[in-house]
Amino acid sequence: MSYQTYFLVTYSLGLRLSEALNLTVSDIDSHLMRVHLRFTKSKKDRFVPLPQVTFLALRRYWKTHRHPTLLFPGGKPPFERNGQPMIMDKGGVQKAIKLVAKQVGISKNVHIHTLRHSIATHMLERGLSLRSIQLFLGHANPDTTAKYTRMTQETAQNSALMLNDLVDSLSIHWQGDTHD
Repeated sequence: MSYQTYFLVTYSLGLRLSEALNLTVSDIDSHLMRVHLRFTKSKKDRFVPLPQVTFLALRRYWKTHRHPTLLFPGGKPPFERNGQPMIMDKGGVQKAIKLVAKQVGISKNVHIHTLRHSIATHMLERGLSLRSIQLFLGHANPDTTAKYTRMTQETAQNSALMLNDLVDSLSIHWQGDTHD
């Protein structure tokens, strides 16, 4: 259950490995349904939306360990070493995702960061703007986001449909044209 919850959180919030591992109970705002990210690559805090399913999974998982501060504690209770709280092992998380990928028949080299790529691609496929995805992922440079998300076949088809819909909605009256 710990890895399953970790994978869901990482994917649904578009997090990097350490961003997810370092989440604390106080980072979760259940009233505004958002997550405060403090340990980001850019050293800038950001907020991301908290999907209801992810919130319920976090709540359910937390009940299995009830750590007062960490969402993903490591080791065995009391989850401490030399008086310091321990987070889930990075290597264990990476091994677990590779095992899961293999079990479901994915032959590509999968990493935790693959989840971040996937959510960005899925958001793009659903029509979210690159700017929205940039803010969600915490990228300072929009070029990073553009490289991050690959144009998929579904996105290309959706773009064509949206373009046709847009142009079809134009009211064009040709001068000198007597028939429709």
